Amino acid sequence: MAATKYESKIGQIPHEDKVVYAVLSNLENLQRFSEMIPKDKVKEMEITADYIRIKIDGMAQKFTIRIVEKEEYKTIKFGVDNLPMDINMWIQLKQMAEQDTRIKLTIKADIPMMFRMMFEKKLQQGLDQAVDMLCQVPYNQWA
Repeated sequence: MAATKYESKIGQIPHEDKVVYAVLSNLENLQRFSEMIPKDKVKEMEITADYIRIKIDGMAQKFTIRIVEKEEYKTIKFGVDNLPMDINMWIQLKQMAEQDTRIKLTIKADIPMMFRMMFEKKLQQGLDQAVDMLCQVPYNQWA
């Protein structure tokens, strides 16, 4: 099965790349979003600086999203463990000017053909919504 790559739109963050990277490369900062997580869907969640272990309603076991590689101020790559398909994700940052950093999210996933049609549109919408959300983070306050 060949992996399919899904890319978000490019977002604009009004902060320096160093500040954005400092916040996004420490997964403990995601705890600040905890009130936005639907409690009926997420049953358990453990967050450290390098990984998130999560149990979602309807899934038999927890899965883990972990940072596998970082390129300072540019890229944060993630791996996902304990899912029935291979998934890799990454965040790309590029500073265009002072207080202007661009962000793009990418997912590469081996989604079985019979599920691909059901998930592609939602996955694309989710990536674009995630970029919109990440563009609104008060990075200077969180760094």
